[in-house]
Amino acid sequence: MCGVTGFNWKDELLLRKMCESIKHRGPDGKGIYVDEQVSLGHRRLEVLDLSEKYQQPISNEDNTILLTYNGRIYNFPEIREELIKKGHTFKSQSDSEVVIHSYEEYGADCVQHFNGMWAFCIYDKAKNILFLSRDRFGIKPLYYYFDGEKFIFSSEIKAILEHDILRKENRGIVFDYLYFNLTDHSEDTFFSGIKRLMPSHSLIFDLSSNKMEISRYYNIEEKVIDGANDPRKIKELFTEAVDRALVSDVPMGSCLSGGIDSSSIVVTMRKIQPEEQIKTFSMKFPGENIDEAPYQKDVCDKVDSINYGVTPMPSELISDLKELFLTQEEPFSGTSVYGQYRIMQLAHDNGVRVLMDGQGADQVLSGSNYFNGYYYYEMLKRLEVANFFREATQCYSKSKSFIHLVYLGLRVTPDEIKRYLYNNRKAPYLARGFIEENAAREDMRWHISSLSEAAYSSVLFYALPHLLRFVDKNSMRFSIESRVPFLDHNLAEYLLSMPNELRVYDGVTKYAFRQAMEEELPASILSRNDKIGFETPEEKWLKDEAVKPVIHNIISSKSFMARDFWNWEKIQDMYDKLLKGESSAIFVGTEIWRCISIELWIRLFIEKEEFVAE
Repeated sequence: MCGVTGFNWKDELLLRKMCESIKHRGPDGKGIYVDEQVSLGHRRLEVLDLSEKYQQPISNEDNTILLTYNGRIYNFPEIREELIKKGHTFKSQSDSEVVIHSYEEYGADCVQHFNGMWAFCIYDKAKNILFLSRDRFGIKPLYYYFDGEKFIFSSEIKAILEHDILRKENRGIVFDYLYFNLTDHSEDTFFSGIKRLMPSHSLIFDLSSNKMEISRYYNIEEKVIDGANDPRKIKELFTEAVDRALVSDVPMGSCLSGGIDSSSIVVTMRKIQPEEQIKTFSMKFPGENIDEAPYQKDVCDKVDSINYGVTPMPSELISDLKELFLTQEEPFSGTSVYGQYRIMQLAHDNGVRVLMDGQGADQVLSGSNYFNGYYYYEMLKRLEVANFFREATQCYSKSKSFIHLVYLGLRVTPDEIKRYLYNNRKAPYLARGFIEENAAREDMRWHISSLSEAAYSSVLFYALPHLLRFVDKNSMRFSIESRVPFLDHNLAEYLLSMPNELRVYDGVTKYAFRQAMEEELPASILSRNDKIGFETPEEKWLKDEAVKPVIHNIISSKSFMARDFWNWEKIQDMYDKLLKGESSAIFVGTEIWRCISIELWIRLFIEKEEFVAE
């Protein structure tokens, strides 16, 4: 796993600055290619084929095609054999060579042959084009800037910011974040002018005409598999996905929250590699209701793994806050991102270079309570009242929460009333002018009509994209390659094709997957109906003595008070009530954090002023 950079003119010094800004993505080596047309850079993290033959950018035999590549193609051995039969020759065992020869053989359609995660740029000298592509689910990031003349791309935004471009916030995206709690849901980033290449898309930049064309090469909604209802098939596909993701020439480990997803990965790793040492990495919060240590212990006892734990403290969050923002590059909703950050740091400190992670499972398995609300709506539309009451009752009896009914209520509420509730109840602290400025912006979740639509939308827009951003940025900050077997496209297509009753049944989420793993997981894990993940005790942290003065200083700062996004006095009042116990941090704390997050992000990236967090 690596970092890629480049632009459409010659400037070796600027290219080296870009590469240096993302050296954490590839501390083991660097390479550049420069000619009169382009500048291409690469940072290398050694995971497979540790020889110098892997150095990038690499070229084909006659140097007419060059590649700078970030990713992992899991089925590269099979593709390699096919290409050898077609007359291609290889000088290494790396998957990067497979990418470049696949492009030689299949052109832009090469991505259709890949199973894995990638973000790359191919320079085709004969066609005088740059061909960029991002994997099906957007596991690996790829950002670009194009003003009609200058075309710049990179694995991270900070490398693009090495260029002399205007730094300005994207006010529409700021609104989506503050009002709808949406991030990473479109091609636009928080930076005006800097975009992300969307998952399942490729980009061709013509160096002769300075024209750019973006196209979608994969649509998971069109990959419905008839008869996707067999738990044995789910288990087979899942095992194959984990097996593919285990290839490595460096030490591997796995995140372990104690939930079904990460636990299933760990027990399957043991089944595939019965003699290998397994290192697992977990957050622990002794005495807190979110502590998952007992479940983590049950899994580790079953597979005989070494478990490393970390308990982040609020004072540490404050100390690491600037570095966390530099790592994520864009605002994030809540402190759980810091928990994941510390997990990656823990793995790095214990010599692990590749981590398995359960990201994507909740989306392809419809495993969170908000999916239930859309399922209920679908039932009611079909007048399946008895089924609705059975599911809703069973869900409450298992979760002791009404949140699934809140999502149903939101779906059936007319848009006009939703707007009124958002303006006056959910986000009353936002400036009226800012709301009116963005009155045309919408939340796609308001119009979802079925469980299947909700699942696809969560994969493509409103859930998975920001989770993958968090895990990529946090892992690569510590030079760790994160792998997500639940997003193997063969497995994901099968799981998303399952009928509703195999996703949610009698209030039990991930029903068919639980059946598939029945003989593998400890009973304590299979019977879990709560959903925690890498959650942190956010309410307690927001009231902590190390955090309170920081928040007060931010809210009372001149810059915060001058922003036209919000009414700072209302935010101050919200925080004071939170500290007095007059409101719940479940919602209020999240709203406060988002405002603080925007303020600190603007200071750090837009205004380039002193980052004050103390």
